[in-house]
Amino acid sequence: MNKTTVKHSFLASLPVMAGYIVLGIGFGILLHDKGYSFWWAILMSVSIYAGSMQYVGVDLLSSGASLLSAALMTLMVNARHLFYGISMVEKYRNMGLAKPYLIYSLTDETYSLVCDADLPEGVNRKWYYTLVSLLDQSYWVLGSFLGGLLGSALSFSSEGIDFAMTALFVVIFVEQWEKTKQHLPAILGLGISIVCLLIFGVSNFLIPSMLGITAGLFLLRGVLEKEETVHD
Repeated sequence: MNKTTVKHSFLASLPVMAGYIVLGIGFGILLHDKGYSFWWAILMSVSIYAGSMQYVGVDLLSSGASLLSAALMTLMVNARHLFYGISMVEKYRNMGLAKPYLIYSLTDETYSLVCDADLPEGVNRKWYYTLVSLLDQSYWVLGSFLGGLLGSALSFSSEGIDFAMTALFVVIFVEQWEKTKQHLPAILGLGISIVCLLIFGVSNFLIPSMLGITAGLFLLRGVLEKEETVHD
């Protein structure tokens, strides 16, 4: 690890820091609003670290949901990480002792920083993956801690705070759209998701959408590779 790698990793993670601290604060406030102290917010962010699932987890805890319900909900909400993991198999193959943590800490935002990282000369790729993952989780834990403290110190309505995670996903989508000239995967994803939403409903469309998007990308792989070559 060298200074160039540390500096580049930190600078690359700054957009995530801005989002994660705010989102973590929202999570900590919501959790406190349900009667849990900030220590629970820290514990969940260290041991679970699953962004949107932690927001869902607030309702699961407060409603006394069963372990089976929690497990099924977690599978549905985080099913997309199965597909993230498949695309990172080669990148993480020789990561040594850091590999288990990198797998555990692969969130949506971390994935966006490591999947197609265009690293300058002097930046160690393995350390970049590790540092970005560590920094991103530290931002989330810090935000959760601050949110728990704010929730205990201030009294206000938490209505609407849970929309923060949705807003972050929209920002990530827009950023990815602007970075590439290849928009077919995004259009395909939106189209299939809308169709599945209409067919399966709000509660059940996620897994069918992910399966449909994967199948669509597989079938159009040749077309996408051709267009990517043309753009390059």
